[in-house]
Amino acid sequence: MTEVKRKCVGCGQIKNREEMIKITRRNTDGAIVINPDLKTFGRSAYLCYNHDCIKKSFIKNRLSKVLKTQVNDELKGQLIDR
Repeated sequence: MTEVKRKCVGCGQIKNREEMIKITRRNTDGAIVINPDLKTFGRSAYLCYNHDCIKKSFIKNRLSKVLKTQVNDELKGQLIDR
């Protein structure tokens, strides 16, 4: 089985998918879900489990640009509390 690699929106490092936080905007209703199950489909972004990466992803709206939707401060709080 091959390892699936993803790029962090915050720092740009490429890591294994299992080592990262997945944030998905669902296709069905547009809701943003943190670490969804495998049956959730939509536009996704990945972040390292690192407070600096999470903060960087919000500084220049990188996360909003990747997900193509406005990301609120509540989500930022949820990510930083992880």
